Amino acid sequence: MTQDVEMKEQQVVAAAPSNSTSSATPVLQHLKEIAALIETGAYAREVRRILRAVRLTIALRRKLKASVISSFLGFALAPGSEAHSRLTSYLPKDDQSDMEVDTAASATQATVKHSSELEIYCYLLVLIFLIDQKKYSEAKACSSASIARLKNLNRRTIDVLASRLYFYYSLSYELTDDLAEIRGNLLALHRVATLRHDELGQETLLNLLLRNYLHYNLYDQAEKLRSKAPRFEAHSNQQFCRYLFYLGKIRTIQLEYTDAKESLLQAARKAPVAALGFRVQCNKWAVIVRLLLGEIPERTVFMQKGMEKALRPYFELTNAVRIGDLELFKTVAEKFSTTFSSDRTNNLIVRLRHNVIRTGLRNISISYSRISLADVAKKLRLDSPNPVADAESIVSKAIRDGAIDATLDHANGWMVSKETGDIYSTNEPQQAFNSRIAFCLNMHNEAVRALRFPPNSHKEKESAEKRRERQQQEQELAKHIAEEDEDDF
Repeated sequence: MTQDVEMKEQQVVAAAPSNSTSSATPVLQHLKEIAALIETGAYAREVRRILRAVRLTIALRRKLKASVISSFLGFALAPGSEAHSRLTSYLPKDDQSDMEVDTAASATQATVKHSSELEIYCYLLVLIFLIDQKKYSEAKACSSASIARLKNLNRRTIDVLASRLYFYYSLSYELTDDLAEIRGNLLALHRVATLRHDELGQETLLNLLLRNYLHYNLYDQAEKLRSKAPRFEAHSNQQFCRYLFYLGKIRTIQLEYTDAKESLLQAARKAPVAALGFRVQCNKWAVIVRLLLGEIPERTVFMQKGMEKALRPYFELTNAVRIGDLELFKTVAEKFSTTFSSDRTNNLIVRLRHNVIRTGLRNISISYSRISLADVAKKLRLDSPNPVADAESIVSKAIRDGAIDATLDHANGWMVSKETGDIYSTNEPQQAFNSRIAFCLNMHNEAVRALRFPPNSHKEKESAEKRRERQQQEQELAKHIAEEDEDDF
């Protein structure tokens, strides 16, 4: 009996490592399938296969372990090569026993000469793993080595992998607050991508450079680069959304609020549903821009799913501007000052003070046919040494700008409001309808341009079985695209 118990215990102990290796086997097998897909795409020069391999990798990133990546490097790269030695040195040595077992198992397989695409993919895989594990110093070294390797390669099948490497290269330095160090490298990479006609690389690098400049509040340099950089049809929806967001921020700082509003709202509409953080940032800036334009955002903007808590400070700020209460505006600005500072919207909120005063003055002009300037200063709660003189200058400026329809009686110190006419006797309703119709037509044209049709659909009639296969492939592709969008943002 004692011998049987001892044998059972030995069997349990021996089964433990086999379970751990079997759990890692499916992930390793998936990585080998991705490597085969990359090799096929490189041989046939089909970029769509490389793009599919990247999407599949994003779906696996939460399951990656050091032992699995080490085994895959032994499979994909020649053992003892420079790339294999460098990438293996970046991996943590915590589970050394598992790495030895997997490496020994993969060493029995025949090694083949790897392509440049597969080598760059290995760099990307290790870099994603290091960033997810928060090993930022190793990630910076790995990203720098991958960029140095990319400079010697000029193949269109590498462009998709290169654009991802550029993104994680900038991210690894941003996480350590060293973005200024790589600005020169990013400019050089953008110049090389332009000479090589790598449009996806140009798109990605332009956004990274704009982000780099805006991180240090260098808005003039960002606008100079943006205006002189070549523009073309967007290849990536994510990169186009980022470009619109950065453009909206630049336009806001330059006081071009109408263009900024259009860019920010378009970025929020085009962003994937999974990119919640990005859409929140777009809506924050869009709310401030609309307030600066004199508009009051609808309540539904602040009640979007998942955004109620993040947009709460801006909802209270909007309420203060809508009422025109200067005291309430100051209270809200002080209450959420840390939030506004982290969002980098403090300077814009300082600009809103004039809009609050103008809104309050508009409400006063509607309510009173005649009111003294002293009462105007009291209702606006002006806390200056000479409130009557300030009220007089504010009223005169509002009359000159057309914000209120009134006259100023300097002798008696009165503001006399004129009777409001019928707005439907003017051209304002026609202009409002025209802008709405133009917006709907533009959206329809963009939707038509975005339609995709299967090749030769007008010539061949597919069978029910082929139709089911095609629908299943489309569902899988949509799932991978949604997972990629969630990772990118």
